[in-house]
Amino acid sequence: MNPELTTLDAPFTVAGPSARTLYQDEINPATARLPGLWAGFFAQGMGLQTLHRTGDPTVYGVYSDYESDAQGHYTCTAGVRVWQAPAGLHAVTVPAGRYLVFRGQGPMPQTLVQTWAQVWGYFQGDVPYARAFTVDFEAYTGPDGVAIHIAVHD
Repeated sequence: MNPELTTLDAPFTVAGPSARTLYQDEINPATARLPGLWAGFFAQGMGLQTLHRTGDPTVYGVYSDYESDAQGHYTCTAGVRVWQAPAGLHAVTVPAGRYLVFRGQGPMPQTLVQTWAQVWGYFQGDVPYARAFTVDFEAYTGPDGVAIHIAVHD
C-alpha cells in the first residue's frame, strides 16, 4: 500500500509522558522503553485526565528530537492534544508541513509493528520523498486503527 502525501496546515501541541530511546533498544524486549511508556499512559488514564486537553479525542505517539536519522536516539511522547502545556508533562509541537501517511487497521500492537515495517520498507527504495527527521507522529484512530505521519522534505 502506498502512503498518502498530506499537508498539515497548522501546528498543534501534544503533551504526555515521554522516553528517550533508540531503535536498537526498542527491537529488544529486554531494553525496550516504549511498551512501559504506553502502559503507564493508559494505566494512569492520562488520555482522559490531561489538563488543558483540546476536544480532539485522538491519542498520539509523537517522535521528536531526532539525534540524526532512524538509527540515532529520539524522544517518544505518548499524549493528547493540548491548548497549553500542563506542568509536569513533556510537550512537543507538531509542525505544519508535508507528511506521508501510512495507515494500519487491525489488532494492536501487531498492526502498529506492521505499519512501521511499511514505513521502513518504503524508505529503503528509490522514492520521491526523503524523511526530514524533525517530528513524526502516530494518530490512533480507534482501538484498532493507526495513521503514521512521517515528515518529509519540501
